[in-house]
Amino acid sequence: MASPSGLQSGLSRQLFEIWCSDKKKACVIPGNVVEGTLAKTIINEPKEVTLINTKIISPKNCQSVEMYFNSEKRLAEKTPEVGETVSGLLVKKAFTYQIMAPDDLHVFSQLSTENISQRITIAYTGAFGVLEHRLKQILESVESLPDEESEGPAFRVHERLTVKYESEKHISLHWRSDLISDMVYDSVVALVLNSSHEIPKVVVESEEATKTEENSKKAEKVVHALFVSLLGDVKFGENGKLVISVDGNVAHLDKQSGNVEGENKGLKERVRVALQRIQNAVKPIPLSVS
Repeated sequence: MASPSGLQSGLSRQLFEIWCSDKKKACVIPGNVVEGTLAKTIINEPKEVTLINTKIISPKNCQSVEMYFNSEKRLAEKTPEVGETVSGLLVKKAFTYQIMAPDDLHVFSQLSTENISQRITIAYTGAFGVLEHRLKQILESVESLPDEESEGPAFRVHERLTVKYESEKHISLHWRSDLISDMVYDSVVALVLNSSHEIPKVVVESEEATKTEENSKKAEKVVHALFVSLLGDVKFGENGKLVISVDGNVAHLDKQSGNVEGENKGLKERVRVALQRIQNAVKPIPLSVS
């Protein structure tokens, strides 16, 4: 006689585990049973029942509890350090919860993970080489792909997104959807759409000098604004130099020569790298690039 009727614990559970292998024994289950219990499994008349020795822990408040896991699961291969964050998928089945690595999902459950590959075609009439050149000035990782691998001109951005030349009026973008790859896609699409609207303008020779001076002043403002966004406290010093202060360390930058003066080597290197990236981003790209 099963009491409690769920056969989850108690003397009836212990007796069941001892006698269940004997065909002469019978099990009477009074009352209703709920999903996720041993009694519900028995009512469905399975050919065999898997028994798991379960230990129920009811600790007091603020009492530390040590739990040991079977090392078959990936999350249990390494014991986490104190304060270390453990990330995984929390899976609920009936009244039980399991935390597991995404790669173990199809092994320990009936669920599975899938990857979503996306492709989009964008109108683009500019030179394909110019687009690749511009992306190289802004992003850190842009690599050209062999024609044999991509079946035509193509390049890969941050090893996540592939840009292919389709025709004189179209390019295509291919990527596997995830948080970072979608961000890379947004950046590339924004540059492509902006490039499509840029049309070379004919400038009269008499106006060229004035235009150059205005562009130089605008570039100065843009460079200063970008330095402020990257490093914070940036002020104009003597002879057009920039005075950059970070965590009590000061560096002096000569924008013309690119020389950086200061006592902190780490700050000097940060300023040099920032200046190089800013110059590559704001300087005009020759129309002859292909």
